[in-house]
Amino acid sequence: MKIPCFHVDAFASGLFTGNPAAVCPLESWLAESTLQNIAAENNLSETAFTVVRGDEFELRWFTPVREIDLCGHATLAAAFVWFSIYGREDRILRFHSRSGILTVSRQDGLLTLDFPARPALDCAVPEALIEGLGARPLAVLKSRDYMAVFATAAQVSALKPDFNRLRTLDCFGVIATAPGGGDCDFVSRFFAPGAGIDEDPVTGSSHCTLIPYWAGRFAKPKLLARQISRRGGWLSCELAGDRVGIGGKAVLYLRGEIEIVDAGKSDLI
Repeated sequence: MKIPCFHVDAFASGLFTGNPAAVCPLESWLAESTLQNIAAENNLSETAFTVVRGDEFELRWFTPVREIDLCGHATLAAAFVWFSIYGREDRILRFHSRSGILTVSRQDGLLTLDFPARPALDCAVPEALIEGLGARPLAVLKSRDYMAVFATAAQVSALKPDFNRLRTLDCFGVIATAPGGGDCDFVSRFFAPGAGIDEDPVTGSSHCTLIPYWAGRFAKPKLLARQISRRGGWLSCELAGDRVGIGGKAVLYLRGEIEIVDAGKSDLI
């Protein structure tokens, strides 16, 4: 069995920036264990698998250790592959996922995700969160992830998390965020050690929570965001009711084939 595989840098300003994702177009769904093994072997924060359904697609995402219910950068990467590699002429692609129908539109080189908003609510502050971040934020809220709000981008940049401590939290991940200053409206970092991702370079799904918060705080629906990981990435953001628009660019790094040989017939020594 041979499976196409594309390594794409998503939310990238150029090659070697943004968040790398693998995209594997399939003719039909393989066993879940096979999908998980491929994602583990790829060893990227997420591998996206797509299956064509008429004019639309089914989409699933796997980290190296588990399937997840929503991933922004791997969805952007999957749309980029179908637009740029396979030449789909549609302006909008529709993906059926565990988080419902997601769309990706393209205009003037920008790909924009239409995702559900996930506003965060006030919550009790676990001591493990403070210990794991090594700093006390101004505020802590929670949706799928804990969101720790700091006063400055410099404080977020300076965090040196204890990933073992963060792994004990009852959430998927931890967002650290602050106002952006001169070049953007807000910055963030994202940690998900429990999902096998100590720090994610650029995270689309976290912006489902970040956009409603900062749009409300700044009283404007359109925002420019920067994720200040080592690789870094830029995101064009918009709040539209109970949905968010998350825009960015993508770059192809590598294309190839995965060859899965039946273990009983393998000629490898």
